[in-house]
Amino acid sequence: MREVITLQLGQQSNYLANHFWNTQESYFTYSADEESPIDHDVHFRPGLGADGTETFMPRTVIYDLKGGFGTLKKLNALYEVDDDPASSSLWAGQTVVHRQQPIQASSYQESLDAGQAPPELTTSTVRYWSDFNRVFYHPKSIIQLSEYELNSTVMPFEKWHMGEELFGSLDKEHDLLDRDLRPFVEEADQMQGLQVMTGIDDAWGGFAAKYMERLRDEYGKTPIWVFGLQGPFRGLPREKRLLKLTNKARALAELNSQASLVVPLALPESSLPRAIQLDPSSSWHVSALFAAALESTTLYTRLKTSDRVYSSNFSNMTDLLNVFGKQTIASLEMSISEEPKPHQNGTNGIGNGLNGRGENVRSLYENGVDADDESASGSQKGAASLDIDLSSPQDLNLDPNGRRRRKRHIFSQVLADRGPKSLDSVNDEEELEARDRGLYAMRRRPKVHNYRSRVAFPIIDSYPRIFQDIYGHAVKDHVSIQTALSTDSTVTDKVKALRSTVVRSIGLEDRETIGNELAEIADSYREGWSSDSDEDDDE
Repeated sequence: MREVITLQLGQQSNYLANHFWNTQESYFTYSADEESPIDHDVHFRPGLGADGTETFMPRTVIYDLKGGFGTLKKLNALYEVDDDPASSSLWAGQTVVHRQQPIQASSYQESLDAGQAPPELTTSTVRYWSDFNRVFYHPKSIIQLSEYELNSTVMPFEKWHMGEELFGSLDKEHDLLDRDLRPFVEEADQMQGLQVMTGIDDAWGGFAAKYMERLRDEYGKTPIWVFGLQGPFRGLPREKRLLKLTNKARALAELNSQASLVVPLALPESSLPRAIQLDPSSSWHVSALFAAALESTTLYTRLKTSDRVYSSNFSNMTDLLNVFGKQTIASLEMSISEEPKPHQNGTNGIGNGLNGRGENVRSLYENGVDADDESASGSQKGAASLDIDLSSPQDLNLDPNGRRRRKRHIFSQVLADRGPKSLDSVNDEEELEARDRGLYAMRRRPKVHNYRSRVAFPIIDSYPRIFQDIYGHAVKDHVSIQTALSTDSTVTDKVKALRSTVVRSIGLEDRETIGNELAEIADSYREGWSSDSDEDDDE
């Protein structure tokens, strides 16, 4: 098998992961006449419940602060045990139990438990990520960290050193990898990689950095993909914005040397396309958009291997994207596509426009990917600039010196096109041959790699109605999605702007080290091509 084990670190990541798991659950088929294209063994593990019932649960370890799990309990209907503290106590005297007032379950969860059709969720009814949860988790997956409390105003979990110190104290006491992760690793026959979802602009960045050090020590050659989430900046005071940017800079510097691939995720500050209608203040909404992109761009890592052309794995994808061996930070973009109609002249139904970087966007339906030709800007012909840039394009505006930006150069790009029409007029054998040729020539020139699937992104009842069709109606069934995961030269500009903004906010003991690491990251995205401007050299 080719199992993927997931680590979820913090509230932001658990909103994202909950959408991800709900989507995976929707792919299960329960009829002999239906066969799912998804290999469920990749992300789910078989087991036995307390009563001997066979179970199938996510291969994941979930960390959150006290109060962060909402109504989700460590034990569930499949793993009910006696939780009377007196039954396991060595104290023979009288005991006094103090119980905190329980959180009332959402009407959505109550309906699911009763086997009834759940009511439609809204931003006001989703209080915690568990309010829209549709799957059961193994008790070993649930790890509450009681040292900090969610949304505390007295001691908020927002500073980098808090995360580092929390991991250090817990790991010293329990050996977190041995206690929490190893049981899932030992169940895997042939693990293809680890998938880490974490906040990077708060204290979870520090926690993740220390966790990654241990992971790399234990699993030196295992591909580890990190999806780093960032909260919205709008409306925050300058001090809070600077703290978040400083945390992010430290996270990129630390994770870049440990992870196989780092994919920062942030809601663009520029206007979203008309096809996207979401509330930026709702974690349920924002994480839903992230989940659609993440789930789509990794779809090919869990497709059944009988699809030779469009099935792959973390290791292969890492090799395709990290062309020069030092480019681990990747950009993620997406488009929501309507099938092309004759009067649309091959567009995606949304209309061409500008993305967060100010580039013209175009549909994958327009792209005739040529594995040999290059455009005038140096990017691979056929490389796509999609209309929702989730890779923090606003970081390009941080540069206080207003230096001229260079044209975007793409080193490598993986395009994923999913939906009923994605395989029409496509020659699988020709694409496979082109991809094989690209593997040999990868060091010589940038490449574009296409992955397609007719499996559209499902809109299930736990997912907010953030997608609209060309008539302005909410999409309620499924949607075609295109994603582009790229290693490109904008990382240089973003990291340099970030470094200039935050370097003086980092403590003296770490300032030089972090500053040098960020400078090295920026330089690694200039190798193999000629810049049209040298005005942005380090100060």
